[in-house]
Amino acid sequence: MPERVEMRGEGSHRLEMRAIFSREAYRVVQMNFRGLLLSVLFAASTLIAAQGVNAAWAQAYSANKPLGAAAQQNLNYLKDAGISQKLGSKLPLEDPFIDSHGNHVILGKYFGARPVAIALVYYHCGLLCPEVMHAMAKALRETGFKAGKDYDVIIASIDPTDTPAESLAAKQRFLATLGDDGAANAVHFLVGPQKSITDFTQDTGFHYIRVPGPDGKMDQFAHSSLIMIATPDGRMSKYLSGINYPSRDVRLALIQASNHKIGSLSDIVLLYCCNYVPSTGRYSVSILRIMGLAGMASLFALIGLLYLLSRKPKGRPPKAAQTV
Repeated sequence: MPERVEMRGEGSHRLEMRAIFSREAYRVVQMNFRGLLLSVLFAASTLIAAQGVNAAWAQAYSANKPLGAAAQQNLNYLKDAGISQKLGSKLPLEDPFIDSHGNHVILGKYFGARPVAIALVYYHCGLLCPEVMHAMAKALRETGFKAGKDYDVIIASIDPTDTPAESLAAKQRFLATLGDDGAANAVHFLVGPQKSITDFTQDTGFHYIRVPGPDGKMDQFAHSSLIMIATPDGRMSKYLSGINYPSRDVRLALIQASNHKIGSLSDIVLLYCCNYVPSTGRYSVSILRIMGLAGMASLFALIGLLYLLSRKPKGRPPKAAQTV
């Protein structure tokens, strides 16, 4: 009997513990539910308040100024600072400029023998122009070609107030990035009068506009970032856009502008497999041409295999009869 009473007491204790646990679990769930309900109510009230503010702002906003009007005005303001590719256009070779040493020259002095890589910048620019010149020098260095042997460089300012001293400082930075001690005579930094600048930009299709600087003065320019390649006789050949110019594209553009007078056999094959896309200013791989080359290679391999299989093996000469 005493053992049975002890067992009943233990069972009652377990039931009591379960009841206590159930009450605590219910209390925790109830507290979490209250917290979740308060969070939902707070989010809903915040959303309603935000909608009210938006509605009030929309009523206060003039109907003559649609949403995004400021951004649209900026786009309209900059629409004339683009590029119009003029492939085959003749450059103003007779226009006067001043080189980085203060010598008066004409543009045509730097044409006639090699293709020319061109960039239009202004030398007191603190943002885009240094990036363009640095990327241009880096890409030319990585082509494997040599300035003065395979190509020349012309970088001209679009600001008529730039000076030869400013162009000389920019040239030294360019040569340092190019990394070729013998390239100084093939790299030409120019300044010039407004008429020469206008002729140069119009013939290349390079559009720019004056914009105010941080101090409010109209001494800055909005323009496209690109480099251009011209033929030895002074005609526009290729436009490479952006501030990162793949060395492969620059090399191929120089080869095409030179009428294949520079480069190697592998460059000719690569040019066949790549197409210049004017809308992007890049070279893209032509899948159809690669498939054509692969098909021709397969055909020649098959013909060679059939030829080898059709050849009859030469029989060995019969052995001489042995005499006893």
